[in-house]
Amino acid sequence: MTARRLLIDAGNSRLKWAAVEDGQWCAQGCCDYADLAVLKAQLTSGTDCFIASVASAAHEQRLAALLEAADIGALWLVAGADFGGVKNSYQNPLQLGVDRWMGLIAARRRTRGPVLVVSDGTAMTADALSADGVFLGGVIVPGASLMRRALQQGTAHVSEVTGRWQAFPRSTVDAVESGIVAALCGAIEQQRARLAEAAGEVPRCLLTGGDAGMLLPHLTVPAEHVPALVLEGIDCVARERESR
Repeated sequence: MTARRLLIDAGNSRLKWAAVEDGQWCAQGCCDYADLAVLKAQLTSGTDCFIASVASAAHEQRLAALLEAADIGALWLVAGADFGGVKNSYQNPLQLGVDRWMGLIAARRRTRGPVLVVSDGTAMTADALSADGVFLGGVIVPGASLMRRALQQGTAHVSEVTGRWQAFPRSTVDAVESGIVAALCGAIEQQRARLAEAAGEVPRCLLTGGDAGMLLPHLTVPAEHVPALVLEGIDCVARERESR
């Protein structure tokens, strides 16, 4: 087994990473693409790197150049048809976002029951996994920042100021923020109800992503916050590849 590995979850807006030594997670972090100094400090000799990226080409090129300069070999992961008891039912399995695939793999390791895997970042995804490990499908909706931007650009009197959630908003900025929370929570709760009906039992709900904390207080269904879920999935794949 490789003594040290670096796991990287390259999202649209930010990059999360974890360093693993002798099978144990020893450090974790999150950084913007404009400042990768913290990540650079983790690029030590003898490290294998595993990356799940949905970032732009420019962000990927910046990351690749950093790894190359440190002489670090990287494996850029993609979604597949099956892994670790998870079966991908996407019409074209390769088109499934690799971050979603890693989240499903990690969810399967955490539970053998039905589970809704929600990642709330730049976009929000809510993916249904059956008790027998079949990815049934999922929805994608704009995340909070994209919703705010759409309203600011598409209407004449929506301010760039971020409001606060209110049950009955009495200002436009609060109405926008409360509407965003309602829309995102509604998508989660609706997909959870659909999965419960299909599964014949109440599913777990795992919530990850940069805006997960914003939604948790407002959900009317139980949900578990798992900030490193995608990294956990990457670790599963890395362990399997290194055991060959």
